[in-house]
Amino acid sequence: MPADFRASAQAPLADTQLRANFRRAMDGLISKRSAQFADPKEWKDLRSLGAAVRARSLLRLPQLLEALEAKLTANGIQVHWAETVEQGNAIIEGILARRGVTLAVKGKSMVSEEMHLNHALEQKGVEVIEADLGEYIIQLDHETPSHIIMPAIHKNTQQIARLFSQKIKDAEYTEDVAALTDLARRVLRRKFEDAGAGISGVNVAVAETGTLVLVENEGNGRMCTTVPPVHIAIMGLEKVVERLEEVPPILSLLTRSATGQPITTYVNMISGPRRPGEKDGPEEVHVVILDNGRSRIFADPQLRATLRCIRCGACMNHCPVYVRVGGHAYPGVYPGPIGKILTPQMAGLEVNGDLPHASTLCNACVEVCPVEIPIADLLVRLRREGGHNTHSTVKGVNSHHSAAETWIWRGWRLVYQTPMLYRLTSFFLSRFGWLVPASAPGLKTWTAVRSKPRFAARTLHDLVRDEKVPHE
Repeated sequence: MPADFRASAQAPLADTQLRANFRRAMDGLISKRSAQFADPKEWKDLRSLGAAVRARSLLRLPQLLEALEAKLTANGIQVHWAETVEQGNAIIEGILARRGVTLAVKGKSMVSEEMHLNHALEQKGVEVIEADLGEYIIQLDHETPSHIIMPAIHKNTQQIARLFSQKIKDAEYTEDVAALTDLARRVLRRKFEDAGAGISGVNVAVAETGTLVLVENEGNGRMCTTVPPVHIAIMGLEKVVERLEEVPPILSLLTRSATGQPITTYVNMISGPRRPGEKDGPEEVHVVILDNGRSRIFADPQLRATLRCIRCGACMNHCPVYVRVGGHAYPGVYPGPIGKILTPQMAGLEVNGDLPHASTLCNACVEVCPVEIPIADLLVRLRREGGHNTHSTVKGVNSHHSAAETWIWRGWRLVYQTPMLYRLTSFFLSRFGWLVPASAPGLKTWTAVRSKPRFAARTLHDLVRDEKVPHE
């Protein structure tokens, strides 16, 4: 069923507490990011390097994926390929069933959200506990992430305090942030000890060394990947780079753009399971590499830039639309500007064709993107292809085609191609255009949020003629 962003945005727009929460959080994130990139030259150079690394990786994506698989396998990591989310879920279900796992702890992973993994595993009798604090908070409240970096950013301290006191056994109400964090830590530590498997995302996968790079601030990722006997890493196929030396610029751009930190607290580099003589680490490491429409995006030379994304969330923090409606107004798991170009390509324009239109095209997201994704250009492309372009490979192309709109544009072209028609149309609009009601077909949607257009009493040609400007 097609998702209606316009309808889903109405409730958040009317929620003053939600808008205040977002405004306060975003102001802080924008300020911290700005301080990290105070030197314009350093920002420009680092950004160009990051964009080049991602673009080069995508250019050689098939070869790098094959090299990554070979190196991971040589390192003792088992590699699984999933074309769809259903296949990915089935692979993970099979691994857990073979090991008899009934409890899994999971670090933050947007790909797992893309797969609806928690629900799929719960249907098979596996309890899944989110180990990231923000993810744990929204799991308690049966919500989905509202931001790709800070899942619970839409909640304030008082809301979290009430949630913990209601959902955690024997928890007393407190608004002390340290006490709330300690309470969650005590609950999660017990789960780490009892879990039969840990599940994580992957920030970068290095083909040269077969290394999975995972960044985090809380230590939960390290616990998920080392304490349980089985570690399952999930990644989109675009996350690969060729060489280890290409990781530092990506990490620098990611952490500084996402949270305004020069580096995260933990940078985990995983290259295999526990080896003989080692005292910690999992007995098995699995990597599930998910496609879910990415190959189709990769096939288009322009839209391929979408896959450069390093999931920093900076575009959301600076987006005037996202800041006002929050992440839950967006269908799919990727909100904000990146979601407006990624979700329609994955799910199809027939389902999410309205998302590319949910933008002012102000270019704020383009200016802060650390890997130079031309988001505004891609939004315009997807807007156009939702209505017409039968030669495109975009899923759902032409699904929002309107015969009436086609004839309107043909008429517009005819008017501008024919001087006599142009003069006649200008004459009638300048004299009688005010008679067109705001509720007229084609104007009703426009005037719902804007003033009705007012036609000038005199055309430009009239004014030029009155001024006796000579014609060239």
